[in-house]
Amino acid sequence: MYQRIRDLREDSDLTQKAVAVELNCSQQVYSNYELGQRTIPPEILIALAQFHNTSTDYLLGLTDVRKPYPRAKK
Repeated sequence: MYQRIRDLREDSDLTQKAVAVELNCSQQVYSNYELGQRTIPPEILIALAQFHNTSTDYLLGLTDVRKPYPRAKK
């Protein structure tokens, strides 16, 4: 999972600081997420998936399909 969030960030040519700003956390906290030194809270995982336009399953390594799931109709 940690390598995937780093790869997504690098593929988008973003710095850790830029992603941290989007997540409303410090660059150090975000760096610890990427390094696997800090557990990623569910709300941050969801925010990362939305930010990178992917699914939490992709971030967690449960699928290799990067495309997000279609949203359910209400």
